[in-house]
Amino acid sequence: MASRTSKYYKENPEAKAKRLKQQAAYNKTKEGLKIRTEANQLNRKLGTYGNGDGKDASHTGPNKGKLETPSKNRRRPRTGRKYA
Repeated sequence: MASRTSKYYKENPEAKAKRLKQQAAYNKTKEGLKIRTEANQLNRKLGTYGNGDGKDASHTGPNKGKLETPSKNRRRPRTGRKYA
């Protein structure tokens, strides 16, 4: 069963394009890069990097966190300014 957000973006391609554009801009920022590299380091430390188990390292902070499903991990809203 798809989430409400997933359904919304399937029904609204303009909104999906806007979201993807904003996400791409955020991923290029220092903060976005930092979050991504810290998550990769934690994934490697927890032994889940690239093994296909479907788990993510939680974005709770550097060198701390836990493994959880990507949908749970990524549904937390980011805080701060807008990026596009």
